[in-house]
Amino acid sequence: MNDSTHHHPEWVPEHAGTAQGFTTNVMPGIKSRHDGLPGVGATRAMVRPPSARRPELTVDAYVDGVLAGDRSILARAITLVESNADRHQDQAQEMLTRLVPYAGKTIRVGITGVPGAGKSSLIETLGLRLCERGHKLAVLAVDPSSSVTGGSILGDKTRMELLSRNRNAYIRPSPASGVLGGVARKSRETMIVCEAAGFDVIFVETVGVGQSEITVRSMVDIFMLLQIAGAGDELQGIKKGIMERCDLIAVNKADGDNKLRAEAARVDYQRILRYLQPSTEGWKTQALSCSAYTGEGIDALWAAVEAFRANTVASGVFEKRRQQQNLDWTHNLVLEQIKRTFYGNPNVRMNMPAIEQKIIGGQISPTQAASLLLRLSMLEELQTPLC
Repeated sequence: MNDSTHHHPEWVPEHAGTAQGFTTNVMPGIKSRHDGLPGVGATRAMVRPPSARRPELTVDAYVDGVLAGDRSILARAITLVESNADRHQDQAQEMLTRLVPYAGKTIRVGITGVPGAGKSSLIETLGLRLCERGHKLAVLAVDPSSSVTGGSILGDKTRMELLSRNRNAYIRPSPASGVLGGVARKSRETMIVCEAAGFDVIFVETVGVGQSEITVRSMVDIFMLLQIAGAGDELQGIKKGIMERCDLIAVNKADGDNKLRAEAARVDYQRILRYLQPSTEGWKTQALSCSAYTGEGIDALWAAVEAFRANTVASGVFEKRRQQQNLDWTHNLVLEQIKRTFYGNPNVRMNMPAIEQKIIGGQISPTQAASLLLRLSMLEELQTPLC
């Protein structure tokens, strides 16, 4: 072989003999669009045409694909639901209306906790156990959005590497997009789509939350709070808020040198729970310890979830809660539609900049500005600004 095609490395290992044994073979570059084989030139057939945009699906195609469990169409259906574009709203609502009869036959588990409590690790360990038992699991993971750029990393699938490759699991990360409560704006609609696709267990992983961000409680059957040892004393834990809304407390990272501290924390939380009103009628909130790393306590954790479901289904609380959640969802959608209609009103859009400047200049109070904008929204479309 011609020595001109070899480049000696700058460094050669000891006892390597001659440097010729450690060389790089440089081949001529490809001058045309072909696979580089000798004597093969580019042909018109080999030139790849520019990729075309995917054709938009009809509502029938969305519904049929979701019911058939087609993951590609499932992902597109969720994207359609999450879209804020006006042209997608009617199509998404029609699709959801047709999917609702196939949804609801699941257990919906909300999982929240402070950042660093190991929510994603716990979901992966528990999720793999459920998939081994024949369950189909959908994980709706909500990532925090930047208050500066509005962007989200959406890295939950990276953290749940093994679960994301399991054929019985589906992970859908979504941005919080500034919505309070630790959940995405369209999490309820996304649950319906996943349930219609045949998933019988739904996990909703919230962003790291505080004591008041508990919107997830209004959309799940059982609410699990993930804690770690040393997260606060008893006075901190007994504060009103998220503690009194959960149905299950799991103290994670109960392994290694931290096992005794985690067990002590579990005992403390169990003692705290005696002073709080149970979140669910007929159910006594439990505190358990577990380790997402070793898997210890994971089976007991799911056994508690199944016991909760059996208890609430037998008492009728399960169905009653689902019905109340649908009513709350309806009222929230009404408020959201009113807000969208108000800010989309031509009179409001036309006069808003001038009114905002008057507020900044102290010429009008915020209360007066709000009343004026509301009156403008109820007038016929104006040709010129009033302000």
